[in-house]
Amino acid sequence: MIKVEHLHKSFGDFKALKDISLEINDGEIVSLIGPSGSGKSTLLRCIHGLEKAESGKIWLDGELMDPSKKEQYAAQRKKMGFVFQHFNLFNNKTVLENCMLAQTSVLGKSETEAQATAMEYLTKVGMADKASSYPSRLSGGQKQRAAIARALCMNPEMMLFDEPTSALDPEMIKEVLDVMKDLGRQGMTMIVVTHEMGFARKVGNRVVFLESGEIIEQNESEAFFSNPSSERAKDFLSKVFYD
Repeated sequence: MIKVEHLHKSFGDFKALKDISLEINDGEIVSLIGPSGSGKSTLLRCIHGLEKAESGKIWLDGELMDPSKKEQYAAQRKKMGFVFQHFNLFNNKTVLENCMLAQTSVLGKSETEAQATAMEYLTKVGMADKASSYPSRLSGGQKQRAAIARALCMNPEMMLFDEPTSALDPEMIKEVLDVMKDLGRQGMTMIVVTHEMGFARKVGNRVVFLESGEIIEQNESEAFFSNPSSERAKDFLSKVFYD
């Protein structure tokens, strides 16, 4: 579904991504893990088009993503829902209005159709009773579930999650991960930048371990956690799993 070829991305003198190549299959849940600053979020943002790589190619459904072909590129980006670390909800709009806005302005849906779709997905993530609430009245977990519903309202083919639980209190993490698990059971393709090793191991199909802008190792989730092949991955896991 996604093919990344020889991607390079720098911020000034800092090389965030160094010759990254990666394939994501339809229906797969891939966890991007690694230490802070390893390039996980940058890779995710380059795939979606929020960041522009200096070189390399990205293919979606067999078609090259080419920013110079504006209409095609915009249509391709609509196929990918993006969920941010800090929710990015509009505070002056209700949860329902947040979920309707892009549907009417980007997809051209009527208010009635957009509202019906919004309520469908708010119900799916357990937020229907908060439809008329403003983000300031919500917990962190509720905000993130609303943000997931908003992304789903665009009917994406795949979902990209950028550390969706890192801004949450521990008690709120489970409610967001449960929504993501449900999406996985329904066959949604997902790329997840995460520090939640339990989620990566139990829910994800594959783990991609990055450090210093490079893919050090990738494997099926259980195989990676049970028997990592690289010394760097072994060292990383020894530090995140405390005995």
